[in-house]
Amino acid sequence: MRFLFVSALLVYGFSFVITEVVDSFSTCSDFFLNGNPPVIPGILQKSASASASASASASASASVQENNRYKQICQKYQNAYKFATLYDTTNKIPVFSAYRYTGYYTGDPPPSPWMIESQAFIGDYWAQPKKQAQLDRGQLFPNSHAADEITAESTFTLTNTVPQYENFKNKNWIPMEETVRSTMNSHCRDKDNADNILAYVLTGAVPSPANLLNERVNIPLNMWTVFCCYNHSTKTWMSQAHWAENKDSNENPINAKKLEKFYADFMQKKYGAGSILFDVDCSEFVNKGK
Repeated sequence: MRFLFVSALLVYGFSFVITEVVDSFSTCSDFFLNGNPPVIPGILQKSASASASASASASASASVQENNRYKQICQKYQNAYKFATLYDTTNKIPVFSAYRYTGYYTGDPPPSPWMIESQAFIGDYWAQPKKQAQLDRGQLFPNSHAADEITAESTFTLTNTVPQYENFKNKNWIPMEETVRSTMNSHCRDKDNADNILAYVLTGAVPSPANLLNERVNIPLNMWTVFCCYNHSTKTWMSQAHWAENKDSNENPINAKKLEKFYADFMQKKYGAGSILFDVDCSEFVNKGK
């Protein structure tokens, strides 16, 4: 197990997040449905030792295609794992973050303790070229989806962050995150306990060919997010997917899509055929209106 050098500068002192670079997501497999990470062609594939009948810890064995570029990270904060991230060290942005949604923290928002890491730097976001449209830090695991204050704080790490255009983030992506949160609250439950909210969420970014912030950090071309959860009313696994172009515009509505359409119209075009995000049939569409 290896560690990225990480320190967290808080508003009222110092704290630390441990960004564990692991050989396998089995260390933090709880953030993936049935313990199985996604399969993304050319980036992340199922380990040859994993099988359909393997245990959850073994099933979580996944291998990256380029070990020197893509890093499997278990995000640890306050002595507990909070979420998982697949990180692209070349583009200095995450490929995706994975987390379990179990409800959201309703207290005062935590201060913004941005974690300063050895990949991207906080200065990359503060000192922006005047000729470049204004960009902001966009979280893949948003603090608004965190179940408690400590987990909300843990999301402020740059390995969970990509540059988002401010107009897109504030007028499109954040409202979508709020809508998805409401949908998961109303429809998603733990299969073994209908009283508990539970959804498995994957949120990712597709890097642009050559659009960089401060000539260092890739500005993603697209953002995407998808969740899968169990619905006790229908006794089925259900999902919703959203994707949009990250651009300097507030006229970029993000609509909920069926998982099959998400695979056909987005994943296969951006990553290639063979993407598998969940190992159960989540094809039934979560309709917020029902």
